Amino acid sequence: MPLEWITYQDAVRLYHLDQVAYTCGRRLYRIRGGYSARTGRRSVIDVNSIIATAGAMQASLKGNPGYRPPLNNATLFRRDDHICLYCGESRRVRELSRDHIKPISRGGVDTWTNVVTACKRCNNLKGNRTPEQAGMQLLAVPFAPTHAEYVYLQGRRILADQMAFLRAHFPRRSPLRQRLERLAASGADDPTVQSH
Repeated sequence: MPLEWITYQDAVRLYHLDQVAYTCGRRLYRIRGGYSARTGRRSVIDVNSIIATAGAMQASLKGNPGYRPPLNNATLFRRDDHICLYCGESRRVRELSRDHIKPISRGGVDTWTNVVTACKRCNNLKGNRTPEQAGMQLLAVPFAPTHAEYVYLQGRRILADQMAFLRAHFPRRSPLRQRLERLAASGADDPTVQSH
């Protein structure tokens, strides 16, 4: 299962410590090290775009259905595609805010299923009320992403083979999977996905 993004230096360390169970995707780097005094051969490590390690405790924790990734504005805004879920307008990050559907002051909690992306204008207009009390309708139902979806939402550039690996771990009814399928069907590219 996808766990996290790591640097190529961390990947080389995993290869060197013989902790890589298998690799997928294409080779990204060929790292050349020093020469062995005993054999005269130079060390070479090929780093692939996807590496798997064996027996990670993180995998069992993050694959648990009850696991919830940490909530932060960057991933929340990306989950909601930078669209205010009240007025429906796409906005720049600096024009967005986190809105609590049930306000914290009224017993609401700061969880994925109680927050949505809102433009600052709509958030101020809603104030300390629920959407129903404010006469504002939510345009989508908020959801808690799985860990694989969270890895995608972290907002980095993703290679096509990495994206295919991540999507294979999205739930079948995932709103993110559906969004990516709509993009593919329309011929539009996800700006975060790079081809090889």
